[in-house]
Amino acid sequence: MDFGLTEEQQMVQDMAKRFAEDEIAPYIEEDEENHHYRREILTKMGELGLLGWSIPEEYGGNGMGWMEAVTALYEIAKVHTSWRLSISGNCWGPAFTINEYGTEEQKQKYIPGLVSGEFVGSFAITEANVGSDVGAMKTTAEDKGDHWLLNGSKMWISGGHTCDVGLVYAVTREGGGVKGLSCFVIDYRDIEGCERIPIHSKVGMWPAPTSELVFENCKIPKDALLGEEGKGFQICMWMLNNTRMGCATGSAALAAACGEGAAQYCNERIQFGQPIGKFQAIQHQIATLKLEEDAAKYLVYRAAWLKENKLPSQQATSIAKVYGCKAAVEGANLAMKIYGAYGYSTEYPCGRWLRDAKQFETLEGTSNIHMGIIGGIELGYQPNR
Repeated sequence: MDFGLTEEQQMVQDMAKRFAEDEIAPYIEEDEENHHYRREILTKMGELGLLGWSIPEEYGGNGMGWMEAVTALYEIAKVHTSWRLSISGNCWGPAFTINEYGTEEQKQKYIPGLVSGEFVGSFAITEANVGSDVGAMKTTAEDKGDHWLLNGSKMWISGGHTCDVGLVYAVTREGGGVKGLSCFVIDYRDIEGCERIPIHSKVGMWPAPTSELVFENCKIPKDALLGEEGKGFQICMWMLNNTRMGCATGSAALAAACGEGAAQYCNERIQFGQPIGKFQAIQHQIATLKLEEDAAKYLVYRAAWLKENKLPSQQATSIAKVYGCKAAVEGANLAMKIYGAYGYSTEYPCGRWLRDAKQFETLEGTSNIHMGIIGGIELGYQPNR
């Protein structure tokens, strides 16, 4: 595997970095303080092709794949990790999954808007009492002949109250367990019976909208079904193996932000007549940050390379996510320690880094779930898809 960037990939990297610095960085403090989501940033991402990775060009894709995608996402998430959710919420979630399982009509109707940024996307799996145990979900979709009737609720849905289009997973065969789930494409602009409630009581990721969805006799069209009825669990796991790359990349990028920020501070902070970076103990801490940062980044590159070459990638994706979580949380903790009292101040980003890092340990599969995936594949108990 050669992870040296091609000239085209370097151009993508530079473009994403400039975009993050020009369009995201100036608003970080304001948006953090006000828990404000800027839809116009997603629209601009779409205009630049930052939402069209691995999507066929006939549906608006940018003609580039996984390696370019993680390279660009890394630069965006390093500036503000909240915005890495847009690529999962629009591209690797709904658009990519519709492209794999949807009808031609569904592809034409939804994918171009998702990759252009005209639509905000989402996907809804988690419920108040259902997290890792996807087969235990209670939300139902009942076949009423000329429509489906959706009842139930979803919790902790990224973009749930701001999105236009989203995937919703629901039970269509009572008592069927994972074989009783189906997936639906929901156009939230054209349905009744759905209440979307913002969740503001979060530790971090404040500018990234999170929601509760309540479906009460919500009518959705028969053609909203994505793929075959009863195949929702299969679709869900396939989708998560893609969207988890967003978590892995975002956490690795956050670890890099902690390392870069800490190194800069070490050269600015003077104690005992010299920059604190001159002290060996601090150098060891900076070295630890660099080790974690590089390991996490190259694990992401490896998983992306496997996906790019259509090789089994599930284990590599879980490894990248687990290690990225570890690198981000440890990096944020260590950065706060290096910054000293200022690390505990909102004047510096250490608090945001730590708040944002913790969500990676639970989002899209807890670290425990991913350790089970890694171990199960290694022991031969399950296939590496």
